[in-house]
Formats: sequence, C-alpha cells, structure tokens
Amino acid sequence: MKRSIVALLALALSFTLATLLTVTTKSSVFSEIYPEVVCPPTLKGLSSQISIASVKTQFQRLATKSTKTIPFNVLRYPVIKDSLIVSALGTTPVIWQSRSGSWAGGALCTAPISSQWFVGGSSDVRTRGSIVLINSGLSAAIIDLHIYSENGKQPLVSINVVAKSLKIVSLDSLATGDKSLTVQVVPRSGRINAFMIDELGAGLKALGGDLVNPVNSTAKTLVIPTVPNQILKRGQKPSAHILRILTPTDLDANFSLELLSENGKFVPVGFDSRSITAGVVTEFVLSPKIVASSFAVRITSDGPIVAAISSKFITNGRRDFVWSTPTSALTPMKMAVTGLSPLISFVADSIAVKIEVVLVNGKKSIVSIKGSDIATWRVPKSARLITIIEASRDTHAAALVASIHGYGYIPITPGSLLTKVEIPHSNIRVLNP
Repeated sequence: MKRSIVALLALALSFTLATLLTVTTKSSVFSEIYPEVVCPPTLKGLSSQISIASVKTQFQRLATKSTKTIPFNVLRYPVIKDSLIVSALGTTPVIWQSRSGSWAGGALCTAPISSQWFVGGSSDVRTRGSIVLINSGLSAAIIDLHIYSENGKQPLVSINVVAKSLKIVSLDSLATGDKSLTVQVVPRSGRINAFMIDELGAGLKALGGDLVNPVNSTAKTLVIPTVPNQILKRGQKPSAHILRILTPTDLDANFSLELLSENGKFVPVGFDSRSITAGVVTEFVLSPKIVASSFAVRITSDGPIVAAISSKFITNGRRDFVWSTPTSALTPMKMAVTGLSPLISFVADSIAVKIEVVLVNGKKSIVSIKGSDIATWRVPKSARLITIIEASRDTHAAALVASIHGYGYIPITPGSLLTKVEIPHSNIRVLNP
C-alpha cells in the first residue's frame, strides 16, 4: 500500500515538473524599443528646420542605401532636401517648414503608420498642395488612398513606392475640381509615413498654406485644443473659421460642438445639433464673437467622425490660414522644441499637468499647469526639450507657433510609442529532439 502511494506521489511530482518545464521553455523574452521616426522632405521653394533635443541624436538620409547613422551635432537642423530617418529614442522631433513671404507650418516626425486621416486640402484650380508618401523600409510598398470630398467617396487610388524613397502626389489629381478633401492613407505593405501640404494660390498670388497634421483614427468625441483667432479692430468682421467634418461610415451622423475659451464655455448658435451625410465631406462656418486670441472645441457625435478647423487670418499684410486638428488624450512624453517657443493650450474639465523643461544650457525646471476647461502656457524661448511627466485624465494639448512667415499648429502627442519586440532565444531541444 505504501509503495502504491509513493508511486502515485512520484508520478504526480513528475507531471508537475514537466508542466513547469514546458511553461519555462515556452516563455518569451521581449525588448522594449522606440521605433525610428521619419521627418518630411523639403520640397522645392520651401525651407525646413528640425528641432532636436540632443546633439548626439542619430539620423540617416532616406535616399542613403546604407543603414549607418550620424549625429546631428546641432539642436536645430536645416533640411536641405531629403527626408530624414531619426533615432529619436522616445523624444518627438518637430519640423518647421515655410515658404518665404507666404506661409509657415509645423508637423511631428513620426513612426511608420498603419492608417492616417488628413482632413484638409482641396483639388480645385487654386490648389498647389500635395501628399508626400515615404517608404523608409527595405522593400517596395503599396499604399491605398481613400478619398472623400463634398461629392462623396471617390475612386480608390493605389500608389507603389520603391524601397527607401518617396512619392509626391498632387492634391488636384485626387478629386479634380472638388473643393473639400479628406484623405485616408492606408499602407498595404511597407514602412510608410505620410505628410500633407495644403497650399493655395491664384495665378502668381499666394493665398497661404499649412502643413496638415493627421488624425490617427475616427472617434465619436474629438477635441481640438487650440484654434487661432485673430483679434480685429472695431467694425471689422470676426475671423472666418471653417469646420470640415466627415463620417466615413454608411450611416448619417448627428453632432454637437462646444467652444471653450478664456471668455467661457458655450455652444455656438446652431451647433447644438447638426447632421452630416455619410461619406460626404461637409463644411460649416464658425464665427465666434470672442476677444480671446485662441479657443478650443469639443465635438460629440453619435457616429465615428474625423474633423479639423481651417482658420483664415492676415499676417504681415498677407493672407494665410492654419489647420487645427484633434489630438489624443495627453500621456507622459518628450518633445523637442528648440527655436520654437510654442504657446501650448491644455483642455480638460480639470487640468493638472506637470512638465519638466530643459534649456539649451542644460538647466532644468518643473512647471505645473492647473485650471479648468482651458489653460495656456508659453514655452521659454531657450527651451530645447519639454517632458510631460504627469497629466490629468482626458487632458488634450496642442500648440501655436508664430514666425515671420506665418502661424503653425503642432499637436502635443508622441511621434513614436514604446513597442515590444520578441527576442529569439535558443532551446536545447532543437539540438536534442
């Protein structure tokens, strides 16, 4: 009897050890990394500078076949032509582009995408804009462009981009003659980044331009943290803002819009409930009678939507415009701001944000932003890096930057997220089956 019990215990122990060994051999080891980010090229007639957080940050040019990287050695790097691939290590570089005497705009250098929405641009006779498609991978890529306009969904456009190269697609080729565009960029293969430049002109006369920052996905609630609002003299008409909105589904949607500014929070007349037709890009004029230099909006819909606001204004006697886009909720992140000194707006019911600021000389300081509905903070001119340490729930942020050539909008969101990569590991059972 005792021998039987001992035998059963031994057998049970053997099964237990075998199970543990099996779990151990099947366990995976992961490495956490930040993917490299890609910055847009400098097209003909433009000038560009990339803000870098450290002179030791490494980069390579897109057209270079070698994977060897070199340090920037400066904190603000002028991009002569080619797109750059940057090993930013979790810090988001910001690119500032401008056309002398015409317009300026900002964008983030970002990791390869799985999908992006660009709410902006046009295909009518005034457009000089384009979408830049970048393949930073080592194999050819296929990219689908899903195009919507005021005339509904347009035929699908597929683009082939060879390895480590880019293609420039003119906006007037996407929905020729249409005024209001929204474009979804969906890679079928390849390491793809996309950037949109919206630029208008009539003959030899420039009518302004901007970099259109992308929206990563549709949502039922969108927050645009800051929209520039030009304060005019007495008797002048309020600044013109155009809300462009789309529900890409098969069902119509109803939405409401709430405006937040230093003057208070309210629903503009006519925006307590508006309807939009499925698949059709719709525009609404927004003319708030406020004296604040900027405001925010919160859009709530009963269906998934994408949206952006175009704001017209006069700068240095010239006509220009800015595209303000929704942002995701604020999370801990780092952003390079050398040479920009942006004015950041934070939006939430209750705002509590802690930020570390690193100056060009290496000095550090901690800033706390608190408030309700909306709060603003100007980044010091000598800052090279800001780090969002903590942020209250559902807080959204974006920045406006002014230069001699015009205004630009920059979403405060990470350009590259920490990802896990499985590390291959050896197993002795491969040698001893």
